[in-house]
Amino acid sequence: MAGNSDPLTPRAKLAVTAGKAVAAASRAAGRGSGSVIGGRVALKLDPDLLARLAQNLDVTLVSATNGKTTTTRLIAEALGAAGEVVSNALGANMPAGITSALAGGSDAKFGVIEVDEKYLAGVARDTDPKCIALLNLSRDQLDRAAETRMLAENWREGLAGSKAVVVANADDPLVVWAASSSPNVIWVAAGQMWKDDAWSCPSCGGVMQRPGDDWFCGECGFRRPTPSWALSGDHVLDPHGSAWPIHLQLPGRANKANAASSAAVAAVFGVPPQVALERMYRVQAVAGRYDVVQFMQRDLRLLLAKNPAGWLETFSLIDPPPTPVILSVNARGADGTDTSWLWDVDYTRLTGHPIFVVGDRKLDLAVRLEVANQHFQVCDNLDQAVQLAPPGRIEVIANYTAFQDLRRRVGN
Repeated sequence: MAGNSDPLTPRAKLAVTAGKAVAAASRAAGRGSGSVIGGRVALKLDPDLLARLAQNLDVTLVSATNGKTTTTRLIAEALGAAGEVVSNALGANMPAGITSALAGGSDAKFGVIEVDEKYLAGVARDTDPKCIALLNLSRDQLDRAAETRMLAENWREGLAGSKAVVVANADDPLVVWAASSSPNVIWVAAGQMWKDDAWSCPSCGGVMQRPGDDWFCGECGFRRPTPSWALSGDHVLDPHGSAWPIHLQLPGRANKANAASSAAVAAVFGVPPQVALERMYRVQAVAGRYDVVQFMQRDLRLLLAKNPAGWLETFSLIDPPPTPVILSVNARGADGTDTSWLWDVDYTRLTGHPIFVVGDRKLDLAVRLEVANQHFQVCDNLDQAVQLAPPGRIEVIANYTAFQDLRRRVGN
């Protein structure tokens, strides 16, 4: 548990130093933060480094298809009330990036770590977490990611018998099935807007029944557990029935759900909901997401949406028509190269908005919008789209590498 005895062997110290040096060289060369390459070098020199760095920390792992970077940030803010926190705040969420982040937090009491869904079981083995937050599972990166039920099975096997307290979303059947192998689960009613990956029972394959907010399998009896925490409008209900107001600068229902899960995690470490939620108000933007930036005499709000569930949530928080919307989609390695997921997104929700399409795969998106009977213009780049957009704030929605391109262009 947390303490200040030095857990690092001479070899581990050498690995940390080498990793930091490589990361610094990568930054100096203009190749990004350097956290991934630095972590890779450090792990090559000491394969057990992640476990060594984690052994003096009270660790929380956060995993999901959507919302993990934001929730990691909210939990880190909340736990800051009880001690120093180290976190991979920039979202480098595979073992190399996580190792880099922990190497920078020698005096920390808590480690709050975002973990890519495919790596959760392995990182949990290495870091011996006190708490694991599981938010949602849905289709993402169709060419690379395992099918969602396979991911859930990977979680279920990896977490079986874990000593960690698992804070899990009771409204997502895949998450419930995955978490049910753990002996100690705290269920949170965080909601589930996107349901298209959860119509068949993950336990037996039967058809899921979904009356109202409830769900159950009519064939095997697998059903929604009773939550002890819940998101209710603008409040978090705790296990004692008290309602705590959520004050966030981040927009949308999804972020209120993230705050509810974060409050449940904070309570595991003894931080009361009121304190946790007040501290979450400090978060204005997360790695550029939700930032409003000035560009070419216009206000642009930058929104990240990487998959159908993410786009659905994002459409729910944009300003009403006739607010102009710029959509940007790439299909590079980090995005997944298969853009067929665009057909799973309901673009009729953009009816009435002037739409401008940019990005590497703007023509794929244009075909999809045409089928959805939307009015749009294909543009060469962001500058042209902004010039053509009618007055008012512009909502800019982009997937992963397109979002990074936009941030570079607007100097964010």
